[in-house]
Amino acid sequence: MATPLTPDRLLAALRAEGVRVVEHDGWRTHHRNHAGAWGPVSGVMIHHTVSSGTASSVELCYRGYAGLPGPLCHGVIAKDGTVHLVGGGRANHAGGGDPSVLRAVVSETYADRPPAPREHQGSPGAVDGNARFYGFECVNLGDGADPWPAAQLDAIERASAALCRAHGWGARSVIGHLEWSDWKSDPRGFAMPGLRDRVDKRLGAAADPRPPAPQQPAPPRYHPFPGASFFRGSPSSPVVTAMGRRLIAEGCGRYRVGPGPRWTEADRASYAAWQHKLGFRGSDADGWPGAASWNALKVPYTK
Repeated sequence: MATPLTPDRLLAALRAEGVRVVEHDGWRTHHRNHAGAWGPVSGVMIHHTVSSGTASSVELCYRGYAGLPGPLCHGVIAKDGTVHLVGGGRANHAGGGDPSVLRAVVSETYADRPPAPREHQGSPGAVDGNARFYGFECVNLGDGADPWPAAQLDAIERASAALCRAHGWGARSVIGHLEWSDWKSDPRGFAMPGLRDRVDKRLGAAADPRPPAPQQPAPPRYHPFPGASFFRGSPSSPVVTAMGRRLIAEGCGRYRVGPGPRWTEADRASYAAWQHKLGFRGSDADGWPGAASWNALKVPYTK
């Protein structure tokens, strides 16, 4: 158990661990300290937001909602690995949980997982987790299908390790919400024992203040020219739809409806407008795609 870090020390600990941090306006004094105790703290709790989009998720966690005012955590971990700080004290994130789990976290005596929780918010034996845990909400739908990018998992590891390092805790001080309350299922999509292994390895090395290199987006793929005969055969293909959308984006759309997958005279008229835009004239601008004009159009690849 420990005294909670001040907002300035929390920020410094995260940055020392190489976390990319964005400070929400007013986060240092945004808290629920008037509603209950804040501390002594015993660990870090990981959640998923059941939402998508960074900006909207950050605002949700900052402001809260009817019946549960914000902040709903201390930091929101976006899919790109940025941690948005939204709370500087007690936050509405953990709720009631199992005292046996708290004892296991404080003593760090459990093996792979803490004991299975049998308490939850409002149950007779529950203890107040909002007083005892830092909370990080991670942007994810929580449906088991929404991906967890490597940059986001790295940030969860770094943020957890930063607080453990600042307080002298081990990795077993990091738990998921589902390990605290028998009502909860978050985080869904990765295993907490694996995260604790990663935090443990990080704590075994010196803090690395260098943030991970940003992931480079994959270069765009464009559909190769399918050949002149492809279009003269009146095809029905997603390639035609993708082509039509690019023609509209270039200001060359001559469609009344669509575009659609079936090649029509509207496609030909639109493509002729594209050829004219490129400077082709006469038979070179008859609306039948050629290799040069097609490659210039950069039609996104479709299967």
